[in-house]
Amino acid sequence: MTDWQATIDACWPAERMVRVGPWTHRITPGAGGRVNAMSGDDVAAIPLAEATARAASQGPSFLIWPGQEALDAALAERGYAIADAVNLWAVDVAALTPAPMPYATAFTIWPPLRIMRDIWAEGGHVGPARQAVMARAADPGGVLARVDDRAAGVGFVAAHGDRAMLSAVEVLARHRRKGVAGNVLRAAAHWAKARGCHQLALVAARDNLPANAAYASHGMQCIAGYHYRRLPE
Repeated sequence: MTDWQATIDACWPAERMVRVGPWTHRITPGAGGRVNAMSGDDVAAIPLAEATARAASQGPSFLIWPGQEALDAALAERGYAIADAVNLWAVDVAALTPAPMPYATAFTIWPPLRIMRDIWAEGGHVGPARQAVMARAADPGGVLARVDDRAAGVGFVAAHGDRAMLSAVEVLARHRRKGVAGNVLRAAAHWAKARGCHQLALVAARDNLPANAAYASHGMQCIAGYHYRRLPE
């Protein structure tokens, strides 16, 4: 799944990404697992990865894709526990863009409006460090969805080749179950289509059952997944 990892790295970019031996080391303090993990596949070089992470004042965090069972088992033997398992969802852009967006339901804009930053802040998951990740993307787009004539949800979309990725989806609690997330998804697909992208993807925590069900209901397919291995605190 290295091609999808390249898409994720481009659409949700780390502050620093360096090669150390067989490992790719991502460093972005305070911005979550995707941009603070090590990836590679050399079981014998695990000590090098651990030393590299600690030299950067990070706890070692390893990103594990399907097909890396040997690395996964070796980390488990060293006491690393599974953390933050996610599903990777994807859909053809054409499937979400058969018609224009209904008037005033959602639109894309960059840089984000203040109300968009306020919604991310209210959700509690996308603070300044994660918003800085968005600003590093080469081709960023913000999504603002409205319902009942009010700002109701936001998202972030970025493109890499013929793929786009949607991240940082947040719907205000008082506006959930009103189709807001679907409008964010469709607006992101229209944005991606305008840039020549053929696929739209996103990642969702595996244990977030409502989100996964919602993405499936919009025709997305769960095409893969990954997890992290970290030492228990």
